[in-house]
Amino acid sequence: MAVITIEQLPARLVDGRTLAGLDLGDKTIGVAVSDRGFSFAHPRPVIVRKKFSLDAAMLLALLEKENVGAVAIGLPINMDGSEGPRAQKSRAFVRNMAQLSNLPFVFWDERLSTVAAERTLIEMDFSRAKRAGKIDSAAAAFILQGVLDRLQSLDAAARTEPDSWSAP
Repeated sequence: MAVITIEQLPARLVDGRTLAGLDLGDKTIGVAVSDRGFSFAHPRPVIVRKKFSLDAAMLLALLEKENVGAVAIGLPINMDGSEGPRAQKSRAFVRNMAQLSNLPFVFWDERLSTVAAERTLIEMDFSRAKRAGKIDSAAAAFILQGVLDRLQSLDAAARTEPDSWSAP
């Protein structure tokens, strides 16, 4: 399985499965994992990129260890809504991962996620050097938290919709 919609996620997150978030960088892959209640995103150490086969093996081992049922990956869309080379790299990464795993992927618009993560780390008084080592995982957590918040709003909307079969 390759790409699913956010509405299809809940069916993949059963039996204690968690949800992972990824922020793909040229040098590192930021990773975050949800709690089992799908309320909070927790950053994990970055994966330092070497070559795809090694990166994929490390990532898949981490996802298995964390009992991940699906992966949300940041899609770096330009501010005008268009997709550039970085978005194409993210889509290619998912196509390549789909050949190695049955985990479904959900793309999430990550505009300004790194900026927001950087601001948060600055507010937490991390030095520039410490921020550099944590920024990609913080961005992954920001992406994942956005997905988790969206899932909660979809769940809340589903619970408040009137039954389609009931009389007015």
